[in-house]
Amino acid sequence: AAQQIKSLIGESVEKVNRGSQLADEAGETMGKIVQSIERAACIMGEISVASQEQSKGIAQVNQAVVQLDAMTQQNAALVEQASSAAENMRQQAVRLGHLVNVFRVVGRFAPPVARAAIAGDGA
Repeated sequence: AAQQIKSLIGESVEKVNRGSQLADEAGETMGKIVQSIERAACIMGEISVASQEQSKGIAQVNQAVVQLDAMTQQNAALVEQASSAAENMRQQAVRLGHLVNVFRVVGRFAPPVARAAIAGDGA
């Protein structure tokens, strides 16, 4: 009986030692898992920061595009106004040309400057 008890105690000690080794290995594995999770969390934080920076950059680009659009619309309005003003000036020049033709005097009733210009003297 003592032999059996000694044998059972020996087996129990081996099982306890093996269980202790398994527990140590499990602890090491858990430590590695914790380290991996910490690295993953760090990477996720870096991705989050990069995403926020990218979002800010996109917002700035969007704001610049909105400003460019507003400037383009303003320029188009200014071009339209300039075109309208140029057409008005052309029409006024034509009317003024017709009005000036009324005052053309030839011959002896013309002022000396006008007679010289008509004669080609240039004086």
